[in-house]
Amino acid sequence: MIYAFVNQKGGVGKTTLAVNVAAERARRGRRVLLVDADVQGSALDWQAQRGSLEHPPIVTVAGFPRDTIHREIGQLGAGYDDVVIDAPPRVESTARAVIMAADVVVLPVQPSPYDVWASAETLALLQQSQVYKPELKAAWLINRRIVGSSIGRDIRKQLQDYGPQLLEATVAQRVIFSEAASRGLAVYEVDPGGVADDEIRSVTTELEEIGNGG
Repeated sequence: MIYAFVNQKGGVGKTTLAVNVAAERARRGRRVLLVDADVQGSALDWQAQRGSLEHPPIVTVAGFPRDTIHREIGQLGAGYDDVVIDAPPRVESTARAVIMAADVVVLPVQPSPYDVWASAETLALLQQSQVYKPELKAAWLINRRIVGSSIGRDIRKQLQDYGPQLLEATVAQRVIFSEAASRGLAVYEVDPGGVADDEIRSVTTELEEIGNGG
């Protein structure tokens, strides 16, 4: 299964989600390729930090920030059970190619009306791609939710009528995500069974169900 985390707006947490979902898939016994399609290379930096601190690899990370990824994903992903792609912001041609390469497109959005409005460009790319690839599945994911705030509930109502389905699972704004990244770790390695681990597991399970036709 090929999962792509895409949003033309920067700062929505695509890399954090992609890294942790890829790690969770690997924890479940899958052989996972994490493709960093952003020239900034944050997922590659995470893998490099992991290696420098001598943590054993849990996923393979490859950089491929090109707008031909949809034509080459078959070769890139050969031998892997799952591919997770971290798409770049503000590079329309590459984002479109990433969407076309995917089986399931995840649209992370922060719980702010401004972020929802700013996702319109990404939603347009998705809808254009579905004309050529009608089997393509997609879902909104509320990320960096502020615990205890009502804004998350308000955004849920807005997103439910705005294109793709909305995941029931959400991910809160938690320091542990940054702490884990700084050590080249996934959150489940830092605090197994903790709330952040639970959130990522719930997201991963729901995405798997979507990919399998649920």
